[in-house]
Amino acid sequence: MTQESPAPNGRKRSSQDVADALRARIDAGELRAGDRMPTQAELADEFHVERGTIRQALRILQDAGLLTDVARGAPARIADRVGGHTAPAGEEPQPTMVALAPRIATAFSVPDVRIDAISLTAESLMLALGEPLRLIHAGRIQPARVEVRVLLPSRDIDLAFPTAVAVPPEGSAGDNPVHDRWLAMRNSQGQVLRHNLLALRRSHGIDVTVTFRALPFTPPVKLYVLNGREALFAYYQVTKREEEIGDTAVELYDALGTESLLFSFELRAGAQDQAFVEESQKWFDALWNTIASDLTLS
Repeated sequence: MTQESPAPNGRKRSSQDVADALRARIDAGELRAGDRMPTQAELADEFHVERGTIRQALRILQDAGLLTDVARGAPARIADRVGGHTAPAGEEPQPTMVALAPRIATAFSVPDVRIDAISLTAESLMLALGEPLRLIHAGRIQPARVEVRVLLPSRDIDLAFPTAVAVPPEGSAGDNPVHDRWLAMRNSQGQVLRHNLLALRRSHGIDVTVTFRALPFTPPVKLYVLNGREALFAYYQVTKREEEIGDTAVELYDALGTESLLFSFELRAGAQDQAFVEESQKWFDALWNTIASDLTLS
């Protein structure tokens, strides 16, 4: 294993520096699933840092799903990997509510974080960001820069879903409780997401940018592209159901996005996954730069 030199300009290596170096070895196959890591003492000597820095680095990799047995006394072990990459919280696709948070947390373990998202509302992303925010506040990860771009449907379009089953009579376009409820959710969730991220500027000095743009159509799928290296994809499963809106029972077509199965594709997992990630990023960028328009969360 290559001996590491101190960081340039005399700066001591941080736990994130060490984690990034070890992650690179795992990605390159120098450390494989089931292998034991060197001891903390050996790593501290190799990287010229204190053992506390090594422990923090190992915790970062454990939170990213790359290590197991970190706190059991013996050297940590490289986690099993599925299809050439780390499986998100299990080998099978899981509901967005379960699978998204650990993948977002992994994305936040690098210095420069970029999250691109297309969805009907910001609910799943807002909830998933709770995990990396917790890790940042606990001092276990510390990105330098975070950029989040979110594409949501415009307030001015007739949504394919959610929408009332019964078509409102002509002349009542301004009276649409289903649309009004969706719009209120879109705006409030987006505001919470933006507030929680921008707060990292004050609390941790992280350079944060959060931008929303509006789509002129209802997205039939949700997509998250993480650091340009992983694409998470889920179909909105449209269902017909009844819900109380105000004091009225309304029959509507809706989709519960948090329950949609999330499929993961990673750049390093082979040609097919690589193509999917690259095309997903191109698709997002094309929508962002062409037909999307400014969006105000109000």
